[in-house]
Amino acid sequence: MKMTEELFDSIINTSQDCVFWKDSERRFLGVNQAFLDYYGFESADVLVGKTDEDMGWHSDPEPFKRDEQRVLAGRSTYKVQGKCMIRGEERDIIASKRPLYDGDRIVGLVGSFVDITDVLRRRNGLDSAQIVYTIEKLRKFRYFDRIVDEISLDEILDPLTGVLSRSYSMKFVNNLISEGIPFTFTMIDLDNFKHINDSFGHSAGDQVLKAVSKGIAETAGEHGLVGRFGGDELLLIDLRHIGYDQKEAFFEKLYAGSVALRITMDFDTGSALVTATSGSASFPADADNFDELFDIIDKMLYLGKGKGRDCYTVYNEGMHRDLELVRITKKGMFPEMQNMRLQLREVKGLQAKLAAVLPRLRELLQIEDLYYVGADGRMKSVTDPAFDGDAGDIADLMEEDIFADRAPERAEKASPVFYRTLTENGLASALIMRFGNGGPASGYLVCAVRRSFRIWQDNECAILYYLTGLLEQE
Repeated sequence: MKMTEELFDSIINTSQDCVFWKDSERRFLGVNQAFLDYYGFESADVLVGKTDEDMGWHSDPEPFKRDEQRVLAGRSTYKVQGKCMIRGEERDIIASKRPLYDGDRIVGLVGSFVDITDVLRRRNGLDSAQIVYTIEKLRKFRYFDRIVDEISLDEILDPLTGVLSRSYSMKFVNNLISEGIPFTFTMIDLDNFKHINDSFGHSAGDQVLKAVSKGIAETAGEHGLVGRFGGDELLLIDLRHIGYDQKEAFFEKLYAGSVALRITMDFDTGSALVTATSGSASFPADADNFDELFDIIDKMLYLGKGKGRDCYTVYNEGMHRDLELVRITKKGMFPEMQNMRLQLREVKGLQAKLAAVLPRLRELLQIEDLYYVGADGRMKSVTDPAFDGDAGDIADLMEEDIFADRAPERAEKASPVFYRTLTENGLASALIMRFGNGGPASGYLVCAVRRSFRIWQDNECAILYYLTGLLEQE
């Protein structure tokens, strides 16, 4: 049989190993389907022409770079153990590589790798692992009832959290679609998970992943399954709550009355509030195929992040049909700051400057209004001339130049007068910047929203901090 290009593609793309090939500068030329599936890429276009360093896959890229340079010098490697980052999680892999020749000249390399993280965890007897789903629980779902006698539970479940692995989550979803069974699909992304890992250690991060996974599974009950998509991202496949009102009621329970989210977890060196952002849509009501359904929940997730995180967003065709991801994701901070500076250059007066930048801040920070507290302690609105609140004790709250809180209760003890102004006007989470140029405070810029549990991100704080600096020049 003659080796045609079509035959080569068929062989390489049926391999379960992740296969890749690179040029003499270690830049990707192509990968197989298993590689794309592993990293969650739709096509090789995102990596062709790039190196591992460009993709940011290794916390320490030098050993991998030296390994490939040896291969390009003519030395093959076989089953070399290493690590790579995938969706925020460091995974263990075993890779083999060999040179690619054109005659006697080495023109690149070809390699393959397999993920052995789960194998190592089972081999090491990971004490922190948990099992959420037993064979008996999985049998209640027709797809798993057909396969649990042929495939081990270790292969089906994520070894840390005990919920479905990414692979079997995807297989379950695609099976439901192929059989025409209605369900709701949700992506759940833990908020500020990296901060927990950095502050309290990876063991704390593991505790959070286990607690949230188990809590969501308990809230979903017998009519849904939770899976781990990768890193700090979880999936929920729900066969019960499919109508829009049903989904709203379920997420309200998940966020307000469950043991999964908005819970405080204690660690050896401190404690952290655990929250998450969710994006949800249903088959077949919102989409009748996997790609479109996954695209929708991804957009809903980003929409929730744009609203300040710690919230859920349920797809509504009338509201979200024309929503594009480019409208949801924020641009870099520097262009926004530059535009703000140029915009205010010709505007005179504090009130006029605030009014000029408010439309853009509404989009960037998902806010309705801005407030300013002057030296007289009166709190004024940019859009409502009749607004006049008492914030005479706001200075007692400001231990630093910036104050960011999820709910007004933290201000109740330190600044009860300012707290009363917030609550009487239906305002909850607040972000406050201090004017003063390093000296005594001359006033405060207040960004407050009606929704509680708003998480103010670093880029949002930076933009408002920069704006305060521009206004101090007034």
